[in-house]
Amino acid sequence: MAFKTRITELLEIEHPIVQGGMQGVGVAEMASAVSNAGGLGILTALTQPTPAALSAEIERCRGMTDKPFGVNMTVFPTINAPDYKAYAQAIIDGGIKVVETAGTPAVREIWEMLKPHGIKILHKCTAVRHAVSAEKAGVDVISIDGFECAGHPGEDDIPGLILIPAAADKVKIPLLASGGFGDGRGLAAALALGAEGINMGTRFCATVEAPIHENVKQAYLDNDERGSVLIFRSLKNTARVGRSAVSEEVARRLAIPGATFDDVKELVAGAAGREMLETGDLSKGVFWAGMIQGLIHDIPTCEVLIKRIVADAEAIIRQRLTGLLA
Repeated sequence: MAFKTRITELLEIEHPIVQGGMQGVGVAEMASAVSNAGGLGILTALTQPTPAALSAEIERCRGMTDKPFGVNMTVFPTINAPDYKAYAQAIIDGGIKVVETAGTPAVREIWEMLKPHGIKILHKCTAVRHAVSAEKAGVDVISIDGFECAGHPGEDDIPGLILIPAAADKVKIPLLASGGFGDGRGLAAALALGAEGINMGTRFCATVEAPIHENVKQAYLDNDERGSVLIFRSLKNTARVGRSAVSEEVARRLAIPGATFDDVKELVAGAAGREMLETGDLSKGVFWAGMIQGLIHDIPTCEVLIKRIVADAEAIIRQRLTGLLA
């Protein structure tokens, strides 16, 4: 049985499950595995060192799946900003039809490049007001990201149980529920709350195809629902990462009055994170992880995971919920 929602119809996918962009993880092996399993796999543009490398990765992914897949473009203020427009042009030239975006209002310049080419835009945001603004600007799907998520949950601290229906009440375009999803119960709940699909990141990291070291995958299993740490809160750029000796040290240093990013720079550097994902040495950096770790108990293939989620959600809706009606 497959669920039919506005998400599956708009994105032309079998199941309403999207793999969000993940730095260092969203490569062809990951995206193609999700797409082949009936979801929407997503390459992460800035994981590639250059726009030309992204073009090559798009072609590599296309050689691994004949199903739809997308690309993530996240725009954040940095000292040495990448050439976002060149990456966007690589996406256009590569014939990509779905792009997930996130970040600062500067991302609207990317939208202006993509829209004339008929590219569907999934915009991830952490607040209802931002979702409403993005809808008015013409994006096609809102991915509303609750406080439970890995990565950047924003500064409002609104969990999905409230944020998802609050967004569903305000926006008319299709809604993806993101942050804290990883099983059939979550998919059924998201549909009940007004979303038309789910976006998963952390859960896809704990799969056979995820291109990260087994030690990192094991950390997702070992951690429970308390196994994440909020860092950068004092810098107004809150990020949720997996609990480890390194992330706890980052949090400790930033709790010191007057602490700045420079005090933790060597612990959270991108190069350190990439080394950790490749070598499995958890002392080298931090890894993104959400509260959903408490519901991760195995490392299946993407196909097994997606089939299980869909089957469990169907069983909940057809059997448990229907059986509760008097």
